[in-house]
Amino acid sequence: MDSQIAEAIMKTVAIIGAGGKMGARAAEKLTSAGRWRLLLCESDPRKAAGLDLTPTPEAMRQADHVVMAVPDALIGRIARELVPLMKDGGTLIMLDAAAAYIGELPSREGVTQMIAHPCHPPFFTVQPTPEAQSDYFGGVAQQDIVVALIEGEEEHFEEGIEVCKDMFGPVKRALRVTPEQFALLEPAMAEILVAAACCWMKEALEETVARGVPREAAEAFMAGHAQIALAIAFGAEKAPFSDAAKLAIEWGTRRYINPEWRRAFDREVLTEAIEFMLRPQAS
Repeated sequence: MDSQIAEAIMKTVAIIGAGGKMGARAAEKLTSAGRWRLLLCESDPRKAAGLDLTPTPEAMRQADHVVMAVPDALIGRIARELVPLMKDGGTLIMLDAAAAYIGELPSREGVTQMIAHPCHPPFFTVQPTPEAQSDYFGGVAQQDIVVALIEGEEEHFEEGIEVCKDMFGPVKRALRVTPEQFALLEPAMAEILVAAACCWMKEALEETVARGVPREAAEAFMAGHAQIALAIAFGAEKAPFSDAAKLAIEWGTRRYINPEWRRAFDREVLTEAIEFMLRPQAS
């Protein structure tokens, strides 16, 4: 009887795309939290095997929170299908800001919409266990999350944050931004600039190997110098770059970094980038 009462007062979370990697991970984490009733929805028969599925229309009628664990390119289309089916007072949780930034989400009175995304475990942080220390994505290691309210009720947004804390846990902080600021963080900063720079670092390593440097030496040199450069640049190491390194950085920046890189944060440019990300075949 106690378990039946507990289940009756639990809020219900529907996971759209429950058979995918993110959906399965969300279901596992929310189940472990023990304070949410889960409804699993999956349209791909290949991913649905073994899942206890709820038909999507029925899940929308019951769910207090709907987690969109679907590819970024499908968020707009699926949201337009789901929002009219959601119950009044429901909350739609997007895991990416792109669709919201370019206006692909439908608006409906009585439905709260929000975005949540993990920051991932930060560098230069000592985690409590070896398993957590080697966790780069999060889920074992502690991390922060970023959240934004697109529209709707603060009360429902706050409860949605609790869903996201459990889904991405262990979570240290939930940091609130606006939907527009969210897109500046990702894709502008984190993907268009930072991830591209990291891939450029890997290409630089491969070029040194192609020019005859032994791979073992190149990888060791890159690993150590990347770490100390990040530590100095972000203030984890208080010693500065050497005078020669400062000149090399200045010369390399002038010669090889596009001086217009800050335009990645401009609305027109960022909209163009998101359109390409969501519809590459049209570009």
